[in-house]
Amino acid sequence: MSILILFCAIVIFSCIVTNKFSSKLGMPSLVFFMFLGILFGSDGILKLSFDDYDLTAKLCSIGLLFIIFYGGFCTKKICDVKVNAQAILLSSFGTILTAGFCALFCYYVLNLSYVESFLIGAVISSTDAASVFSILRSRRLNLKYNTASLLEMESGSNDPFAYILTIVGITMLQGSNATETLPLLFKQIFFGILLGVLIAYGALFLLKKTRLLTDGTDTIFIVAVALLSFSLADLIQGNGYLSVYITGIILGNSEIKNKLNLMHFFDGITALSQVVIFFLIGFLSFPHKIPEIIVPAILVTLFLTFAARPLAVLITLAPFKIKWNQFLFISSAGLRGAASIVFAILVVSESKNLAYDLFHIVFVVALLSVSIQGSLLPLIAKKVNMIDKFSDVRKTFNDFQQESAISLNKVIIQQSHPWIGQYIKDIHFNGKALILMITRDGKKIVPKGLTQILENDEILIGSTHTQSDIDINLCETFIDEKHEWLNLEIKEIDLPETYLIALIKRNEEYFVPNGSTKIKLKDTIVFYNI
Repeated sequence: MSILILFCAIVIFSCIVTNKFSSKLGMPSLVFFMFLGILFGSDGILKLSFDDYDLTAKLCSIGLLFIIFYGGFCTKKICDVKVNAQAILLSSFGTILTAGFCALFCYYVLNLSYVESFLIGAVISSTDAASVFSILRSRRLNLKYNTASLLEMESGSNDPFAYILTIVGITMLQGSNATETLPLLFKQIFFGILLGVLIAYGALFLLKKTRLLTDGTDTIFIVAVALLSFSLADLIQGNGYLSVYITGIILGNSEIKNKLNLMHFFDGITALSQVVIFFLIGFLSFPHKIPEIIVPAILVTLFLTFAARPLAVLITLAPFKIKWNQFLFISSAGLRGAASIVFAILVVSESKNLAYDLFHIVFVVALLSVSIQGSLLPLIAKKVNMIDKFSDVRKTFNDFQQESAISLNKVIIQQSHPWIGQYIKDIHFNGKALILMITRDGKKIVPKGLTQILENDEILIGSTHTQSDIDINLCETFIDEKHEWLNLEIKEIDLPETYLIALIKRNEEYFVPNGSTKIKLKDTIVFYNI
């Protein structure tokens, strides 16, 4: 027992170390966890033989349910009906189209049976939420047109649909016909949604209306809720992943106590789940078998990346008439990862007599997708002009908290006020305040140096001092080595007329800038627009 615990500790410490190296090399850390599993495995340095697909499927399913729950819990509900519709269609209809296109490719090009082709399409049909979330956050990909929200919602919600297709494929492989498959399909969707909603609102009732929970037990309670949501739905042949995702969405977008602490806790649980899943995937693999399937695996990857995903996105989002650069980026962001391999392991554990090596084919597809496609995603975003320098991708997550809560005060310019007739450039503060906005005759004006103050103007002043309940739309952008504002003075920055830089955070301190303030590396620029 002690040896097993020691082994687990060594694995976790090793993953933390490789995570540090991966961030410096620009490669997703999940790939390093996978390679670490390979090093420990039968073909690696330690040559520890492991081929228990049943145990791996159970462990990975538990980890995946927390990843999917956290994906729902962390996805911030947005009011843009169009983006919501796009995400829902991509996660459902788009997933089915992707599976269908890949199945046709495997059937007609790779000459596999229709059931085997369907299974390959099913298990690789969903995008990987963990990989997408990780890249968007770690590389600060601030995207135009609410694309980050769209991708987060899609990648968080399409795993349940891929799971439904996988279950259908398994029943077909075991000899079930359409009359038996259709009722299963209905149960998966209906009970998955029903249990997810009921358990979420039941949990909210207990959290808000009762004194059942004491301090410190809310985290344990939410863990139990996630486990309950998955297991109850699964017991009555509902889709446990769909159920747990819906539960996460409802709880994450509700006002509950200690939400930020819950976010941090589940962030750790999800990170551990990713480590376990990707390590076990590498540990379970036999690299000496990869040459046998490398050609079909590469062909499937190429078709999936350059044909199936773009076609599915094009057909699904055609009614919305999205811009070409958004289409190219969404098509490129279809990363495959943990969920696909977990579903492949599930298929192997349920069906021992497959005519092809499904696990290693999907293993290679996911490895190529996360390592190559994932690493290139920031470059693609820049090349197709999808970077929005006036947004912050962190705001699309429920755990985002505005660090720069600027204090605001409103001054109404009366007849005797000394500022009447003065230009903004002639008004001097003590260096800790800035005029942010002027409201004149009901119209909002972004002040410039030559803006003249008139009687009855309402002046909004931002400072790092007193508190105010005045609402203003603040945004942040972080200055890295490649940012176009680096080493420029504020007066040299070509800002839209409705934007104004209000604060700069430098070395953990905030200050109000002026036109001669130079932007430096690692500054956080706080601005607003009207």
